[in-house]
Amino acid sequence: MDRRMAWAGVVAFVMTAVVACSTDDAAPPAPAPSATSSTPTTPSAASTPPPSATSTPSGTSTTAAPTPAATPTPPAAPNPVSLQALMTKKYNGGNLRLGPVLARNGAYTRYHVTYTSGLLTISGIMNVPTTPGRHPALVLNHGFIDPAVYTNGRGLMREQDYLARRGYVVLHTDYRNHAQSSDDPRSELDLRLGYTEDVINAVHALRTSQYVDPERIGLLGRSMGGGITYNVLVAQPGLVKAAVVFAPVSSDAVDNFNRWIRNDRPIATTILRTYGEPSRNPAFWRNLSAVNFFDRVTEPLLIHHGESDSTCPIAWSRETLAALKAAGKDATMYTYPGEEHAFGPAWPTSMARSVTFLKQHGV
Repeated sequence: MDRRMAWAGVVAFVMTAVVACSTDDAAPPAPAPSATSSTPTTPSAASTPPPSATSTPSGTSTTAAPTPAATPTPPAAPNPVSLQALMTKKYNGGNLRLGPVLARNGAYTRYHVTYTSGLLTISGIMNVPTTPGRHPALVLNHGFIDPAVYTNGRGLMREQDYLARRGYVVLHTDYRNHAQSSDDPRSELDLRLGYTEDVINAVHALRTSQYVDPERIGLLGRSMGGGITYNVLVAQPGLVKAAVVFAPVSSDAVDNFNRWIRNDRPIATTILRTYGEPSRNPAFWRNLSAVNFFDRVTEPLLIHHGESDSTCPIAWSRETLAALKAAGKDATMYTYPGEEHAFGPAWPTSMARSVTFLKQHGV
């Protein structure tokens, strides 16, 4: 993995879930296999008496003045580079505008779209099924692709088509600093937590669409986008009905930092000078890690991970699943022997399972 892509990916997930597994998600599907997979795992003061009257030398009585109540200390504002900041943020996703038609077929129409995210305008694509009425909808969160080469709607191309043909409105967001989205000069300094903000606002924007059932919206994320999905679930529980992730990055920010950025000395030096080593400033890194907030998750989650993934180790997803189960959450994981990061022969099976899962949970 070259240094530029590793840094961009990592910092992306550190922002979001903080770093990124670099991959181009647009590889074409392979023929459906008879892939084997593991059986899915599912989770199982005393009051103060009033002052008494006291006698004075003149024979008159006086009453002691009450002690004024202490003014409570207001809670400290969260670090703006933290998941807690995303938990308290006000979101304004809306102004969803359908632009030019990019493609049309018998199943759906593909539009260039824009929507509002804070002070920014975010671009993306939206596939709208040709069937009448309101539809369930999914926000797709793509993995790392260098913004210098990224184009509108790139990434998760197979998934965009597959899901639209099965009746879903699909909004694939480009994230800030990608394609025609607004530039965010603080994106690097903020460790790209803005990507998570853009996805949250994408859900709010979808709710305003005449084509969408606002009560049937879910998330699907891959690689870095899986980490963004984790962030959304902990930052805004109840925002969506269910979520699916493929080959996700770690839910622990330190894992991602250590894997991709620590040995890139100029970048690592800047990050560590600003935020400190994980061992010296554990609170900062803990507050970037979704795994530490899984008690907040309210949505069922499905994880797909290939056992031969050399980019995002499957151990990360196993640890994430264990943490979710320990928190009593509804989480399921399928593993795929021989599958690498991008998914090949088992991709059709994984997608069929994803649609079944989404429908079971109201999406």
